[in-house]
This record gives sequence, C-alpha cells and structure tokens, in this order.
Amino acid sequence: MPDDHPSRLRAAGLIAGLLPAAVAAVESMGETPGAGPRLFPAEEAVVRTAGPLRRAEFTAGRLCARAALARLGVPATPILPGPAGQPQWPAGVTGSITHCAGYQACAVALTTDVAAIGIDAERDAGLPAGLLETVATSPERAWIRRHTAAGPGVCWDRLLFSAKEAACKLWYPLTGQWLGLHDVVIEPATIGTFAVRLPGPVRMTGRWLARDGLIVTAITWPPVTPHRPGPALSAEAVHPLGGQPA
Repeated sequence: MPDDHPSRLRAAGLIAGLLPAAVAAVESMGETPGAGPRLFPAEEAVVRTAGPLRRAEFTAGRLCARAALARLGVPATPILPGPAGQPQWPAGVTGSITHCAGYQACAVALTTDVAAIGIDAERDAGLPAGLLETVATSPERAWIRRHTAAGPGVCWDRLLFSAKEAACKLWYPLTGQWLGLHDVVIEPATIGTFAVRLPGPVRMTGRWLARDGLIVTAITWPPVTPHRPGPALSAEAVHPLGGQPA
C-alpha cells in the first residue's frame, strides 16, 4: 500500500479558503517527493519514462489526492490520467490537482455537492516575455497594464494566467472539451475574486489569493440537476498546454 499520509501534507492552508465547505482540499509545501513506493503500480507505469521533475510532480499530486479523498471517506485508489491528461476520479467524485515549484494541492468533492472543480497554483512572478500575448486578449492586457502601473502588488499577468487555467480545468469534466485560453475571458477584481466569461451565455465566478510568494485560484460548478443543467460548449476547444497528465 502506498504511503498516503506523509507529515508534509496538510488540510486547509491556502487553497481550502477559496473553496466551498463541501470540498476537501489538501496541500503540501516544499520540495516535491520522488516517485517510488508511494505510487500505485498503475500510476508508476504512467511516469516510468518521465524525467525526475515530472515524476516528482506527479507523485506529489497523487499523495495530495489520496489524502483529500480520505477526507471524503473514499478509499485510496490509483488516480490515472484520462485521454486529455485530466485526473480520472472514482465514481461519484470530482476534483482538480495543481502543482508549481514548492507547492502542490488537490481539491475533491462528491458530485452530489459539486459538479466540477478547477484549481491552479503559480509562483507570484511575471510571465515569461512574449507569453502574455498568447494568454490574454487585448482588453485583458490593457487591464493588466493599468493595475501594474498603479504600484507594486500581485503579478497581474500571472494571476490572469492562473485564473484561466483553473477555468479550463473545471470546464473539461463538464463538456469533454478543453477551451483555448482566448476563449476564456477573465475580469479580475483586486479584492480576491474574478469573473469568467466563456463562449455563449456561460458566466462563472472564482476566487484568488496571493500569499507567501504564490498565487492560487479556484472555481467550482454547482451540482447538475434537472433544474440546473450542465453547460453546453459553443466553440471548438483545445487544451492550452498540450494535455500533460496532472
């Protein structure tokens, strides 16, 4: 049985404060663990040929996932990537995994409580030169310039990127398709929320936090019921980052 509960894992912290009470969130700080006995054999097979960093990130995400699932009372099980690289959760569960340098997190919920979750974590640093044009629309770039000129604070371009990543990660479980980053229009607010506009009439609201050199974003979709159907995608979509397993 893999070691599912190393002491470095912790509930609450940065990401949990952005999510509804029905969501179980677990995060870990510091260096990512190496792959090995902590993975199930089927998970180990997924990263057998990957480099050390990729293996470590994958392992850290799965350790957080198993600890989060345990908080829901769901037994430990392999979390394998789906056809687009998305984590495949046990029946009746939805979730999201994220990792960046020095931080890893997972958020899960029962689908009777939450239909889909998207979380993302980034270092609070500016995007590499030239990437903003790929990520942001012209109005979004203008918004970033205005707020950056107003004085030091969060790296608004990185926040925009993180919010779009969270929205894309939520959208796939609902629709079976990935959105392109320009299909997702973000309207950040300086008070810790952001609005999301997607093709068609779909609107969502997410939350963000910048602390300890990190930016974390989160967004959830309520349960799908006869009175609240799931959204329909109205534009062709592709995964913005190539579908690498989370």
